[in-house]
Amino acid sequence: MTKPLSNLQTRDLDSVLHPYSPLHKLRDIGPTIMASGKGVFITDTQGNEYIEGMAGLWCTGLGFGDEEMIDAADQQMRSLPYYHQFSGRGTEPAIELAEKLKEIAPVPISQVFYTSSGSEANDTQIKLVWYYNNAMGRPEKKKIISRMKAYHGVTMMAASLTGLPYNHMDFDLPFDGILHTDCPHHYRFGEAGETEAEFVARLAQSLEALIEREGGETIAAMIAEPVMGAGGVIVPPSGYFEAIQPILKKHDILLIDDEVINGFGRTGEWWGCQSHGMVPDMISAAKQLTSAYAPLGAVMLPQFMIDALESQSEKLGVFGHGYTYGGHPLGCALGVKAIEIYQRRNIVDHVRKLTPIFEKRLAQLSEHPLVGEVRNSGLMGGVEIVADKDSRKSFNPKQGVGAQCAVFVQQHGAILRPIGDTIALCPPMIINEDELNELFNRLEKALDDTENWVRQDKLREAA
Repeated sequence: MTKPLSNLQTRDLDSVLHPYSPLHKLRDIGPTIMASGKGVFITDTQGNEYIEGMAGLWCTGLGFGDEEMIDAADQQMRSLPYYHQFSGRGTEPAIELAEKLKEIAPVPISQVFYTSSGSEANDTQIKLVWYYNNAMGRPEKKKIISRMKAYHGVTMMAASLTGLPYNHMDFDLPFDGILHTDCPHHYRFGEAGETEAEFVARLAQSLEALIEREGGETIAAMIAEPVMGAGGVIVPPSGYFEAIQPILKKHDILLIDDEVINGFGRTGEWWGCQSHGMVPDMISAAKQLTSAYAPLGAVMLPQFMIDALESQSEKLGVFGHGYTYGGHPLGCALGVKAIEIYQRRNIVDHVRKLTPIFEKRLAQLSEHPLVGEVRNSGLMGGVEIVADKDSRKSFNPKQGVGAQCAVFVQQHGAILRPIGDTIALCPPMIINEDELNELFNRLEKALDDTENWVRQDKLREAA
């Protein structure tokens, strides 16, 4: 019997449109409304406490209620709560954060352009690449390569780059000129008997064939996450980026690194590209940039891009792009403080220390009857649920097995995210060993509950 919704839940449904939610079901099941958080724990309005195993949306790397972050926000709000970057104006926090980003960047970076989100950052990357090629006298070089199952955001261009059907269906997307090449997931897309090295070689050949078919002179850039986050925590095989980068360079195609989820220590390096052999031209950052204490995105650009932008600005009279909240002083001050904390508390080393424990617990889950594959990069992992381990057969998506598992996880006091039938894990990077083990204990119980639920469902089908 469905539990009646509380007054607060009913008010929520009457006023808030929930993203990435089954809107048709919310009237029955109701939203979970969060009230407070501390460390890796979050508490709802009913007093239920959960381990926040997804760091919110891959973003609260420092967890909740960090006093240093709160103090930094308070100080900035008291001194300058808002100003912009338009017309050559700026703020000290924006300058200081740009300098810090240049200092820790994995490749030489000349300047930083600020946005309010990762979606806006990736959207801006495409606009700047187009602007750059116009400045270089190559107006036909505009197509963008992305990948199936990639996630780059939900603005119209970023959603077009995304390689997931729900971001396209009935939104009239993707735009023309967006090309999607193969997803580098060997478990799902490797051919029978194909080694990872052979799989990588095939994907590289497929990419080159795509470029030759479209014409390299028409393709401006490729965008890629080092680890594909919202597509299912897909970790590329060893040598993948090393195989595709020479092909891109051969055709003068820029490589945009989407670090929105991967960046700031999540993979055990400052940047995901450093963990996976990727050498980008440009970088998008957001999420853990401020530990999500305020919205902020950043586009990190090399000198050759800046030279072209300045040249074109001279020709046109102005550089006509920007956001009201781009470089917001609150977000930039929190970005400065977050990076300072990551450095002073050795967060990258902490992630490296916990990664073997994370991998051990994932390996134990791989023995579960429902689990086909586990995968991770640092403290970001995926547990793929399958109907049959030997054949790797998936459940019918209409059964909602992954979603039901996430419900059981929440009943056991944790928050994880189902991506289809992959359960994603991305806890705050400050999580300690005991908390991490407890998160996995709760997931194990939920998998057992899911197995029983599936078995009962099959019995109902048989009846």
